[in-house]
Amino acid sequence: MSNIKKAFENGKAFIAFITCGDPDLETTAAAVRAAAANGADLIELGIPFSDPTAEGPVIQGANLRALKGGITTDKIFAFVRELRRDVKVPMVFMTYTNVVFSYGAERFISACRDIGIDGLILPELPFEEKEEFLPLCHKYGVELVSLIAPTSQNRIAMIAKEAEGFLYIVSSLGVTGTREEIKTDLASIIKVVRENTDVPCAIGFGISTPEQAKKMADISDGAIVGSAIIKLIEQYGKDAPEHVGRYVKSMKDAIR
Repeated sequence: MSNIKKAFENGKAFIAFITCGDPDLETTAAAVRAAAANGADLIELGIPFSDPTAEGPVIQGANLRALKGGITTDKIFAFVRELRRDVKVPMVFMTYTNVVFSYGAERFISACRDIGIDGLILPELPFEEKEEFLPLCHKYGVELVSLIAPTSQNRIAMIAKEAEGFLYIVSSLGVTGTREEIKTDLASIIKVVRENTDVPCAIGFGISTPEQAKKMADISDGAIVGSAIIKLIEQYGKDAPEHVGRYVKSMKDAIR
């Protein structure tokens, strides 16, 4: 069984997104450990990029703060290797194709395997162009996570059939960020997904409250939260990890 699938073994999964290096790697490490200790089933680690097109202002801000602080891909790899000594939950990288290309795709993906990263999410990679990375991901045992957006429409079945790890269902059009209300007809998207794959699916973009998380987890296999966690880190800085832990616990409790 893939390590990512294990995140969905104990009921609904709570997936936490944290940007590496915002405000520094020590805080990131403490936030990851706090999230894992309080019920996060899978952790997405964001590798900062100067032009994160899928991100709203909150995560963009985290990217810029981390880059200004001197974060690099190599520093993140060393950091994850250290983190893996005690953090056992599945972890995936979320970043952009430019980051992978500039590092060297094979070098990047083989490093993911070596440090214990289970999957890779590249939000701006079109499904039709995933062959650019898929053979390397298979070679090194790193699962390439596909996204399904409200605009995927007649491509949903095709994407679902070839999915691995988990399917990231994008709740709303636009960029990441907290939303008052999610209006997309997600149930019908998930119905098509279920008809075409056994791979679990989790909903992200715009989820910030326990009520929203429960609503999303009720129709899918889990909820993904990023901006709300990044806001806590922005607000509390080095003191954020305990706040992140409490927040994650409230979200996990809501979807149990």
